[in-house]
Amino acid sequence: MQTDEVRISVRNLVKKFGSQTVLSGVNLDVRAGETVVIMGGSGCGKTTLLRLMIGSHTPTSGSVALLGQDIHALDADGFDAIKKQFGILFQSGALFQSMTVGDNVALPLIEHTDLAPEVIDIQVKMKLELVGLRQHAKKLPSQISGGMMKRAGLARAMAMDPKILFYDEPSAGLDPVTSAEIDQLILELTKNFGVTSVVVTHEMDSAFTIADRMVMLDGGRVLKIDTRDAFDRIRQLSPAQASALSEDEQIVYQFLRGAPDGPITRRRSADDYAEDLLGMDAQGNTIANSGLLHARR
Repeated sequence: MQTDEVRISVRNLVKKFGSQTVLSGVNLDVRAGETVVIMGGSGCGKTTLLRLMIGSHTPTSGSVALLGQDIHALDADGFDAIKKQFGILFQSGALFQSMTVGDNVALPLIEHTDLAPEVIDIQVKMKLELVGLRQHAKKLPSQISGGMMKRAGLARAMAMDPKILFYDEPSAGLDPVTSAEIDQLILELTKNFGVTSVVVTHEMDSAFTIADRMVMLDGGRVLKIDTRDAFDRIRQLSPAQASALSEDEQIVYQFLRGAPDGPITRRRSADDYAEDLLGMDAQGNTIANSGLLHARR
């Protein structure tokens, strides 16, 4: 159930790597019990935004607050306390291959609580039951399928009963049926436990299944934040109707439709051909050759 409580607050977030600006002034609030999907093309900044939200990157400027606390202003102890209140499902599942499925799920409880072993065992069985893997607790990750590894990773992310869950491409590499199962798990966790979910994905079927709101990034900036229905209305437009949209919403439209023609592809084709072919910039100046070509001279 959604409430007005803001559990994630991103303000004027900028991230640069050297001279490259990856995120440019991102603002976003995510409320309790809400699932927000972050999407966009490769290199748009969505993974960087996720990493800033979980504290694995430091912002160039701006802030990320989880549960009312600026995570990048906390000391080590303060950040450790916040980490216990969010879980992460990584794209690969990120299970420890030398540990059983059950031991993977137990690990956060062993490291971060003083629970007795028998209590941890009960907690592990409960979390594995949530994702339909209780009978596979004693198997190694190599003995289960990719979809089962994702579900095991989700059980581990839920081990500490977090208030916030972050998902990095949860449907990547999965067949349609398994992907739908993961989507259903996300929906059930949100409904039954009031978890706040942030999902990074480029899978549109999944996004429109699980999202309450959607965020479209392009070139490190937010093009649009709105409800799933608002994005769906754009997706359902005919090409003639879409031509009347703003430039930003035409980018959204092309991405949602997976259309081969539009501002995204026109922008790519507008890159100076001479730069790629002859090693020259847009002003005709020679730029550095690749290491391989240089070595052959």
